Amino acid sequence: MLSYTLSFMISVVIDTNVFVAGLRSDGGASRAVLRDALQGKIEPLFGNALWLEYEDLLGRPIWTDATTSKERRQVLAALARVGRWVNIYYGWRPNLPDEADNHLVELAMAGGAAAIITYNVRDIRRGELLLNGLRVHTPAEYLEETR
Repeated sequence: MLSYTLSFMISVVIDTNVFVAGLRSDGGASRAVLRDALQGKIEPLFGNALWLEYEDLLGRPIWTDATTSKERRQVLAALARVGRWVNIYYGWRPNLPDEADNHLVELAMAGGAAAIITYNVRDIRRGELLLNGLRVHTPAEYLEETR
């Protein structure tokens, strides 16, 4: 008798503030989110705007000694290998109080994400549109829900 195990990977949008926090410290919830992505427990989604923000941050003087420039680039390359690129064909603007955050919602909607993982939950939860089932979590809230 054959048995099948059905499994699926949860797609998420990892905001740049989580990416930075995960690479600036030796541990913590943000580091655990990045580790989950790199271990294939979640599928990070990428779009043009988010990817450009990640790359821009790599060149800024915001980093601690927790990681080297080379290590940060290696992490981003590894995330690219395990993540999924999403083309966004429809804009949901204006939606959020901060225009710069709208691309996160658009990416999540276009990619069918289950959640946006961010430290900016207050602003993203205050959107004008009710986004059917899309969760907005801090890294710690994400870990609580998935552990």
